[in-house]
Amino acid sequence: MRKKRPNRSRSDRYTYDRLREEREYGLYWYSWIWNLLRPVLMFVCVGIIVTGILFMGWNYLDRHFIAPMDPGNTEPVTFEVAGGSSLTRVANNLESAGLVRNRTVFKYYADFLGFGQKIQVGTYQLNRSMTISQIAQQLAAGDGKPIVRNITVIEGWTVRNIASYLAREGIIGDEAAFLDLCRSGDRFRDYYYIAEVLSGTGASGRIYALEGYLSPNTYEIYTSASAEEIIRKLLGQTEAVFTQEWHDRADEMGWAMDQVITLASMIEKEAKRADFARVSAVFHNRLERGMALGSDVTVKYVTGTTRMNLTNSDLSVDSPYNTYRHAGLPLGPVCNPSAAAIEAALYPDRDFTEEKYLYFCSKDPDTGELYFSRTLEEHEAAVRIYSPLWQAYDQKTGAQ
Repeated sequence: MRKKRPNRSRSDRYTYDRLREEREYGLYWYSWIWNLLRPVLMFVCVGIIVTGILFMGWNYLDRHFIAPMDPGNTEPVTFEVAGGSSLTRVANNLESAGLVRNRTVFKYYADFLGFGQKIQVGTYQLNRSMTISQIAQQLAAGDGKPIVRNITVIEGWTVRNIASYLAREGIIGDEAAFLDLCRSGDRFRDYYYIAEVLSGTGASGRIYALEGYLSPNTYEIYTSASAEEIIRKLLGQTEAVFTQEWHDRADEMGWAMDQVITLASMIEKEAKRADFARVSAVFHNRLERGMALGSDVTVKYVTGTTRMNLTNSDLSVDSPYNTYRHAGLPLGPVCNPSAAAIEAALYPDRDFTEEKYLYFCSKDPDTGELYFSRTLEEHEAAVRIYSPLWQAYDQKTGAQ
C-alpha cells in the first residue's frame, strides 16, 4: 500500500523526525524503482554474457570449421563427383582436396539445407576461397562437365567380376542392384538374344540371365550412367561382335546363339587363346559321342573355388551347370567370352576333330599350357604326371 506523505509545518522541517520520515519516504521509492528495474538489468546482463559466448563460439566454429580454406586464393581446383557417390564420400573428398575445413560440418550443412540429394555427377571448378554454402550450391546446381571414363571388361570375367570392378572404380554405387539386373534380365528383352534366353528351357535356373552377353571390351562411358545404361552398352557390343557370318555358321551346325556363347565361355576359361580351337575340338568330339563334357570350369562357376585340384565333393555338386554330372552343355554360360573364343566354338580345330581328341589337362599351370589325349588311358597317365604341379600351384597361389 502506497505511503501517504505527512503534512508538516515550516517550523519542524529540519527536526530529526522530519529527516527520518523523509528518508523512509525516499527509500520506499528507491526500493520500488529497484524492484522494477532489477529483472530488466539482470536480463540485459545475461543477454550480454550469452551474446559474448555465442560470438566467441561462432568465431571459433567459423575459424576452425566453416570459413573458406584460403579467402584470398581463387586458383581453380578441379573436383570430381563420380557416379554413385554418397554425400559422405563427397564430403570426404572435399576435405581431402583442401576445399572444406571439416567434412562432417559440410555433410550436415548440406544435408540440413537439402543439398545432399541434389548433388550432381560431374567435374567442377571450385576454389579455396569459396564458403561451404557456395560449394554445396555449385555441386547441387549440376553445372559440372559430365565425366567420361574408360572401363575395360576383361575377357573371361563373370557378371560378378564386372559388378565388383565397376563398384571398385566408383562407376556404380550399388553392386547388388547391378547383379539383380543381370540375374533377372527382364529389362533387356528388347535384345533378341536375351529374349531367347528368357524364353528358353531352364531360364529360371540360370544364376545370371545375362551371363555370357556382357561383351569384353574397353568402353567410354559417363560416370553418371546408370547400371542399366552400362549393361545396355555391353549387351549392344555383343550384337556387334556376333556377326551374320557367325549366325549362318551356327545355323549350319544346328546350334542356337546361346549354345555357341555357352561353349565359348567354357573355352575361354579352360585355355589360353593359342589352344582355343583345340579345346573346342575336344568338346565337340565329346558332344558328338554323347559324353559328359567333364569341364572343371563349370564346377568352379557354381562352387566359386579357384583351386586347380578339385575334390570329389566339388565334382559331385548338384547343379545343372556341373558337366561332370550332366551330359551336354551346362545350363548357361560360365563367363563372358571373347570374340576369339566364340569363333573357336564355331570353328574347332579340324585336325583335332578328325584325330578324335577327347581329353586335355593342364601341363603347366604357370603358362596355361595344356596336354591333349585321345584315349582315357593316355589322359589318366597325364593326370598322374601333372597333378602334383596343380597341387603345388594351389599352395603357391593360396587358392581356395
